[in-house]
Amino acid sequence: MRSGIIFTIAVGIAIVVIGLVFYNKVAGGHQQEVVLAGAANQADGEHACLPMFQHRLRALHTNTEHDLCELTAGKVVMVVNTASQCGYTGQFEGLEALHQQYQGQDFVILGFPSDSFRQEHDSEEETATVCFVNYGVTFPMMATSKVTGTDANPIFKELSAATKQAPAWNFHKYIVSADGLKITSFPSKVEPLDDAITQVIHDYLEEAQ
Repeated sequence: MRSGIIFTIAVGIAIVVIGLVFYNKVAGGHQQEVVLAGAANQADGEHACLPMFQHRLRALHTNTEHDLCELTAGKVVMVVNTASQCGYTGQFEGLEALHQQYQGQDFVILGFPSDSFRQEHDSEEETATVCFVNYGVTFPMMATSKVTGTDANPIFKELSAATKQAPAWNFHKYIVSADGLKITSFPSKVEPLDDAITQVIHDYLEEAQ
């Protein structure tokens, strides 16, 4: 009887430890800023936006496209991979609040729904309902795409390569300075309205003036 209780407790402790390790691996990590060198990362004479944003991508649950160059030119940009069936899905509320707080200050959020971590709906209609109806999202949301590996969409390929930090889970956040020379990434567990995030946005906006 006693040995059975001890075994049960030991199993419980092991499960907790494994859970914490998994959490720290996929949602943990640390804030990281990289400083990029060279004109290749900056806007050129032909385009007003940064090279990484010179794309047109289909908008979520529509046949229309978002012109990322037009959306991001001269702005500080947050890029985030989202999922509508994740423990972090509630971060949509904070992301929308962040959008409302800074949208008049040359700041934009680009959302990328993804099933890379098997937590997105198969139907874009259902994904759109979660984003636009349940959470009232008004910042640009792209069509569902991959955000990791060789099949990642072009934005996440470039950001992962530049920072050497690909998303390990949903709601990984990158903040790109207006001149494209700095990128700060935040792991999933950091809430959109966390002081660390708003400080980076504030700093990048000031540097752009």
